[in-house]
Formats: sequence, structure tokens, C-alpha cells
Amino acid sequence: MLINILSYTFIGLGIVFWFWGTSHLLGNRSILFKLHSLSVADTLGSMSIIIGLLLRIPSEWPLLILAIISLAIWNTVLGYVLAYCSSSGDSYE
Repeated sequence: MLINILSYTFIGLGIVFWFWGTSHLLGNRSILFKLHSLSVADTLGSMSIIIGLLLRIPSEWPLLILAIISLAIWNTVLGYVLAYCSSSGDSYE
């Protein structure tokens, strides 16, 4: 019973993080601020949802731990790559 409540709490928290990160896209800030807030909220939200799933189906822990590690690495790396590409602008011409 407690595991179910904790699992749903993590999944709900992850969905809240997703919507919170998306709400920053509507502001008048720079594209890099929008990218940073979206990638951080997306990573935290996705990790929270995966932790909630890990509590619900512990038999799949190797796959879910791999998903958490992949999210932590690839979301961070791709955020840096996109920020670098947007800040370098027209240097490819």
C-alpha cells in the first residue's frame, strides 16, 4: 500500500516537472534560458517517473536503472550541444 502511494507520488511529481518546464517556453527570455529550464525539468521529471515505475515493477530494475543513467547523460550532453550550436550561430558558413 505504501509502495503504491510512493510510486504514484513520484509519477505525479514527474508530470508536474514536465509541465513546469514547458511553461517556461512561453516567456520572453532567451532561447538558452528556455532550453536550460526545459532540459532540467524534463530530466528531473523523466527520472522521477522512472523511479515511480521502479517502485511499481521492481523486477525490471536493470532496464529502469539503465534508463535513468541514459537520461542523466544524454539529456545533459544534448543540452550542451544545442546550446553550443545556438551560441555559435553563423560560424558554419
